[in-house]
Amino acid sequence: MRTTELFLIAMLIVFSAPYLFWRLLRTDHYAPLVIVQIIAGVLLGPGVLGAAFPQWHASVFNPQVIGALSGIAWWAVMIFVFVAGVELDIGEAWARRRETSITAACALLVPLAFGCLAAILLLAWRSEWAGVDGARWQVVLGIGMACAVTALPILVLLLQKLGILRKPLGQRILRYASLDDIAIWGVLALILLDWERVGRQVGFFVVFPVAAIVFRMLLRRLPEADRWYVALIWLAACGLAADWAGLHYMVGAFLAGAILDARWFDQVRMDMFRHNLLLAVMPVYFLSTGLRTNWSGGGAAVIGAAVILLVASVAGKLAGVHLAGRLLRWPKGDASLIGWLLQTKALIMIIFANILLDKAIISAATFTALLLMAVMSTMLTIPVVAPRLRRMGFRPHVD
Repeated sequence: MRTTELFLIAMLIVFSAPYLFWRLLRTDHYAPLVIVQIIAGVLLGPGVLGAAFPQWHASVFNPQVIGALSGIAWWAVMIFVFVAGVELDIGEAWARRRETSITAACALLVPLAFGCLAAILLLAWRSEWAGVDGARWQVVLGIGMACAVTALPILVLLLQKLGILRKPLGQRILRYASLDDIAIWGVLALILLDWERVGRQVGFFVVFPVAAIVFRMLLRRLPEADRWYVALIWLAACGLAADWAGLHYMVGAFLAGAILDARWFDQVRMDMFRHNLLLAVMPVYFLSTGLRTNWSGGGAAVIGAAVILLVASVAGKLAGVHLAGRLLRWPKGDASLIGWLLQTKALIMIIFANILLDKAIISAATFTALLLMAVMSTMLTIPVVAPRLRRMGFRPHVD
């Protein structure tokens, strides 16, 4: 068969299989469509479908098809991270900086410590969890940060589904997640610091603020219709510059969005843009992510590592938020509810882990364990939170 036909077979599978599973089994209560798509990506990868039908899998997902899918996935996830950066409300976080900074710090540092401890235990168990180019501190910090991540875009999606996105509670949770989102990319920049390219990286951080100021001045003068198009040009330029500097194009994508003001873009159009992005192209990213999963270290070992990381992630996040609640004297029940809502990891954690895998800081088996942990952590959120919100008088829009 021709490459175009094989490519379209892959696209047919990646769009139809998750949708049918999600719609027929009505999984929204514990797994929204985006989570089902991530799980489908894992099942379509070499560790499951590839192991069951190796010849068919190798012929459909040949190097040419994977190359085409990867190109779409790169651009899709760059836009997705860019939109997440745009939607960060730094001004609101600053206005409530004491409460926000204390909560965000506790919600990040405690699970980070739990995750680093889990990483040390995993490395003591088997050294194969580290990538070929990963220093021990990079592996430990990378896994620890993966356990501490809260995925802001998925959090927005779940808050909307739970009916509290525009409520004070929802906006409060978004403030905490926004600061942690910034910290995630800061830690990633530290992990990726390449001393062989340190000159380029210093140059990037010197030139970028100047370019950002100039671009902000330009964008303010443009009509909104032009801002969308010019912003994508800015996104491509920032991704290229960050990748050239030895960071990662995803760091550039986040920074490209973070320096822009969300009020420059119509909120309804932004919501629709994110919705269409999740609908039309992000499933390709989920498939390409699934194709990178690896069970060569042993399925039981990978699942065991995922469970260890899940315990560290969930326990660390809940402990951190409860600590913040004690320091700030929150009403009873707030810390538990917020702690469970901040468990959402999914996309941002997967993107983060993909970057660590790209740079060979973690192994493919570690990436697979982190991916499973992210899916399980996110799937816990709605079943735990929805009943609590109903008792508080909210009406979650879940089955």
